[in-house]
Amino acid sequence: MTSDGPTAPGDGGAAAHTGSLPFDTSVANQARIYDFLLGGKDNYAVDRVAAAEMLKAYPETELTARANRAFLGRAVRYLAAEAGIRQFLDIGTGIPTAGNTHQVAQRIAPESKVAYVDYDPVVLAHARALLTSTGEGATEYIDADLRDTDKILTQARQLLDFDRPVAITLLTILHAITDADQPFAIVAKLIDAVPPGSFLVITHAAIDLVDPDTMQGLQDGWKGKVQQQFQWRTRDEVAGFFAGLELVEPGLVQVDAWRPGGAGEVAKAAMWAGVAHKP
Repeated sequence: MTSDGPTAPGDGGAAAHTGSLPFDTSVANQARIYDFLLGGKDNYAVDRVAAAEMLKAYPETELTARANRAFLGRAVRYLAAEAGIRQFLDIGTGIPTAGNTHQVAQRIAPESKVAYVDYDPVVLAHARALLTSTGEGATEYIDADLRDTDKILTQARQLLDFDRPVAITLLTILHAITDADQPFAIVAKLIDAVPPGSFLVITHAAIDLVDPDTMQGLQDGWKGKVQQQFQWRTRDEVAGFFAGLELVEPGLVQVDAWRPGGAGEVAKAAMWAGVAHKP
């Protein structure tokens, strides 16, 4: 996020920078919390404190983060190997770690192209790690907020051919867009921009998979302490993002229940996940 760009959901304005860093380290940040939960090192004390509060309220928070990351790999492998997708628009990229979208896709199809999108200055600082590619394929990084959909689509067209199918991935980002910012209209606009044969991939924090007391603890631990606002949604609400699309089996399920690797695994993650095809 640049100083003259859109503010983060819920930050109320420009961040108060700490020292020479181009981002605020006095307020916890979703991308850095997620990095901590995945065992990364690109986080600060304030992020670790926020993560600890979330873990206290809901001990499965770390499991859910890791389940979401594992789902990314499974979903991209399905898209590249089974669905034949060669173009990916990854919005809400997060801090690079092992198994990024281009790495998974290009292992299967080296010619795959991936446009990454994030507004977070922490992610921007690591963008070079996302711009590596096989010689046959390509990657690009777009510094933009999901709510600036026109900018995303305009810049993505410089790399991706929107006359051919595109997989749009929105992992753990839509719950950072409150209803006031019309997330359903944003998703519909993205889907309208891509041709039949394209796919939409979503993971979303689930309010109906956590008991009310635990959810209240999570919300209390997040509100006012983390840069982004959160709006947990029910399965029916998340299903609304897939309106007009055809869900791939097993449909809209818990993130660790979407085509899991082992038999007899019990889904525990409080997150909905789905992959859908545009007919």
